[in-house]
Amino acid sequence: MHKLPFDTVLIANRGEIAARTIKTLRKLGLRSAIVYHEVDALTPAVSMADLAIPISGRTPVASYLDIAQIIAAARKANAGALHPGYGLLSESAEFARAVIKAGITFIGPAPEAIELMGDKIRARNFVQRNGFPVLPCAIEDDDPTTFVSRAQAVGFPLLVKPTGGGGGKGMRIVRNPNALEAAIEQARSEARRYFGNGRLYVERYLEIPRHIEVQVLGDAFGNLVHLFERECSVQRRFQKIVEETPSPALSPELRTRICEAAVGIARAAQYQNAGTVEFILSEGDFYFLEMNTRLQVEHPVTEMVTGVDLIAEQVYAAAGRKLALSQSDIASNGHAIELRLYSEAPERGYVPTTGKVLLLEYPDGVRIDSGIMRGQHITAAFDPMLAKIIVHAPSRIEAAMKAHRAVRELVLLGCETNASLLARILADEAFLGGQFHTGYLEENPHLATDNFATGLSAFLASAALLTRPVRASADAVPELHAAFGSWRN
Repeated sequence: MHKLPFDTVLIANRGEIAARTIKTLRKLGLRSAIVYHEVDALTPAVSMADLAIPISGRTPVASYLDIAQIIAAARKANAGALHPGYGLLSESAEFARAVIKAGITFIGPAPEAIELMGDKIRARNFVQRNGFPVLPCAIEDDDPTTFVSRAQAVGFPLLVKPTGGGGGKGMRIVRNPNALEAAIEQARSEARRYFGNGRLYVERYLEIPRHIEVQVLGDAFGNLVHLFERECSVQRRFQKIVEETPSPALSPELRTRICEAAVGIARAAQYQNAGTVEFILSEGDFYFLEMNTRLQVEHPVTEMVTGVDLIAEQVYAAAGRKLALSQSDIASNGHAIELRLYSEAPERGYVPTTGKVLLLEYPDGVRIDSGIMRGQHITAAFDPMLAKIIVHAPSRIEAAMKAHRAVRELVLLGCETNASLLARILADEAFLGGQFHTGYLEENPHLATDNFATGLSAFLASAALLTRPVRASADAVPELHAAFGSWRN
């Protein structure tokens, strides 16, 4: 194996993806450096990195979006390469160009690919020109004065979407023609706030769709492979909560078609490095949704069934190596499920929650990608995802049972989370039967509603764990006492 052309990688990100990236860099014998805002000083990633460089800004998020500071940090660390993680600047062509201009290897696709796929209208038109299916839509830029009438002509229900960004921000479902103009203004306002860009388009909304995405890998020599699909239909506010692979919705024939379409789209874009092509699936037909030119949050489920370290493959591709894998080398074994642990209250409309992590106990026997540790303050400054619980088993039902047990064994005191919601989803008949779609949680609001019995059960489980001297250290007790007042086991 040839030596890599760099020995230090700067991670321009935070939380669990930064910690996850450091683990692979260690495995590859590379030195890790990380930038961090002071609110992240007590996070696992900062303590794990070989070098941690403080950055600052008007807000914590602003510091992680400051390209000049990040480039300066990379130079300070003598980093020969930079990994952008996901979110923040990971899909910024401007950032990728700045990194390359500074003489640093960008561990991701070329800026041109980021630019092409980062604008959803350009991506949609590109995919359609190359013969792949897209949903009917109306684009504001084509003629802003007729946008509303052209949107109405697409037919209801409609989905109003920003042209940039992601994570469900700025998206609105419109079923009533009288509500269209208000929804457009709301979507535009939110898109400007999150992305600095209020450009919109609308597309036909499918009422019972599945969200299916395909992981692809490419190198600089034109080699492209897929690593099968991920099912991402369990969502709230267009953001994923539970992901799995294989999808229970795909037949072998449909799986082949959708995976080959993903590779075809990536090949047309001359795509290099790791990326994900997302589709909407309804009644056996699938349509291009978008392409994420970065690593996905849910990449661990793909790693669990294929045995491929996707971050290692990203590093190798950025270093100019040919893919070591051909399509016939890649197999999917067993079933994997990922649960996103969020600091939020599902029973109160998924409002973000804050607090200090007083006690944190993860279950044994599963993969945990975590961005938090005991003593850390959970703030509202960032996305509320705290950690990911990933399980692998021979079958889907065994994976669901294993995931259910894991989330029930999880203990996090000091901050409300969605753990109870995750447990209820995993025990739900529709989920276990594979009968769900992107509107599953909206159609089953009872799953988000906690009750006294569930809360009491969680509290008693937590209290019982405190009696385990090996797992729950005694120095947690004074802080618990301060938080809850006088109490007994």
